Amino acid sequence: MTMVSWGIACVVLAGLGGLILVVGLWLMFTYNGLVNLRNQVKNAWSQIDVQLKRRYDLIPNLVETVKGYASHERETLERVIKARQAGIDASTVKDQAAAENMIVGALRQLFALSEAYPNLKANEGFLALQEQLASTENKISFARQYYNDTVQAFNTRQQQFPATLVASMLGFRPADFFVIEDATVREVPKVKF
Repeated sequence: MTMVSWGIACVVLAGLGGLILVVGLWLMFTYNGLVNLRNQVKNAWSQIDVQLKRRYDLIPNLVETVKGYASHERETLERVIKARQAGIDASTVKDQAAAENMIVGALRQLFALSEAYPNLKANEGFLALQEQLASTENKISFARQYYNDTVQAFNTRQQQFPATLVASMLGFRPADFFVIEDATVREVPKVKF
């Protein structure tokens, strides 16, 4: 081999080495970016979970308070407890969304009972629980919005070229949005003081 061919070979090898380095760095940054977004989605879901647990803790107190005034409204009280348990047992985003439909509907019926029982409506404990629940509902709403925003960023990043190649190759899957299906359930329960 001549000196010129050695020089060309070195330039070609250096070029290939540089290309491999650039591709390797791109893969590393793309992978790390996807991991970061996936962890943000998990964190956002845990924020929803914290607020849902707070709501689940309030519901038995609310039911007990109502039971003292409206004990013959057993069906409504049982629906609230059943809906709460469905929410606790939910294991996926879709299951949780379905449980949310049940919970919000059951809470609506529970609060409608307070209209029929003036003594209940005036009870300080009941009013305090309603206020705490309204505050928790707002926090759940904000947590849902943040979760869905992070899901959108994660899913979008996975779908963008060329990151989609890395995402599919390394097993990244789109996350589910937290969507409440029933339009009537999309409203926060109306709490009247």
